Amino acid sequence: MPDPFFKLPPSDRREALALAAAATGRPVHLLDKDVWLVWLLDLLFRSPFGNHLVFKGGSSLSKGYQIIRRFSEDVDLTYDIRVLAPELSGPGLDPLPATRSQQKRWTSQIRTLLPVWIRQHVLPLISEGLSAHGLSASLSIQQDKVLLEYAPLASGSGYVRPVVMLEFGARSTGEPWESRPVTCDAAPLLGGVAFPTAIARVMRPERTFWEKATAVHVFCEQGDFRGGERFARHWHDLIRLDQSGFAAAAIADRALALAVASHKSMFFPEKCAAGELLDYTAAVSGHLRLVPEDHALENLCLDYSRMLDDGLLLDDAETFEGLIDQCRALEARINQPS
Repeated sequence: MPDPFFKLPPSDRREALALAAAATGRPVHLLDKDVWLVWLLDLLFRSPFGNHLVFKGGSSLSKGYQIIRRFSEDVDLTYDIRVLAPELSGPGLDPLPATRSQQKRWTSQIRTLLPVWIRQHVLPLISEGLSAHGLSASLSIQQDKVLLEYAPLASGSGYVRPVVMLEFGARSTGEPWESRPVTCDAAPLLGGVAFPTAIARVMRPERTFWEKATAVHVFCEQGDFRGGERFARHWHDLIRLDQSGFAAAAIADRALALAVASHKSMFFPEKCAAGELLDYTAAVSGHLRLVPEDHALENLCLDYSRMLDDGLLLDDAETFEGLIDQCRALEARINQPS
């Protein structure tokens, strides 16, 4: 019977992942973090509240659908607003507040309720899981984020830290989603080791496409990215979504594009560089920008280089110029009159 990965001594874990690294060319420190990520997903989606979570973002494209071939280091999750604040949201597939004043009330209550829910349910769950498996890691919370810092088996360039961040949101239902199996990247290469596995409720890639495309649009309009570093991944993901056919499906789904635009307009309003309110509906209706200019383009190039240097892309990566050319072609297709 295979030995559970976390039951092995650290030296044996390191040796096992070194074998997988030699076979794949993927660094040990990324394989190590991937195991922790899958372990956390299994813990969360087997929990009593797992039926109200949806796994989304870049990690969901990688782990749930294998659409992108890059390491996605953090976990984005939506906790169903209808469960967190039923008195606010009411029924409906993806409820939205009717007015800006209601939106402020929703946002205020979510900012209060979500960290409390995380402290009362998520932190105890992870703490108990660590104890049950005899694992050592430190846990901390920053508002809607939970950070699990573990002792790494190997070091990288420093671009990826030995910390898995769970970032929770509660402003939607996460629809549309479907159940998907999630496995560790090293698992197929090491039959004698039992790695963590999970069954997660994963956001459909078509919605993830529009979430990322509108985030890229904001960057292009502002010339900066609110999340700071590590933003080049969004451009890479859009191209992989395009190559896998999901971008075409998303572009054809006009209702979904408008739903994402309405949701972001209500909960995530942004201003362009000139100070005017950014119009998401116009963006998904023929005015989407995927290619930044000037200094913003230079910053994107630098971040893309750092991503490559730390081995986050598993396949041979296109050049930055090639990536931008593909984004420019995708932008033109999206904005083409229907």
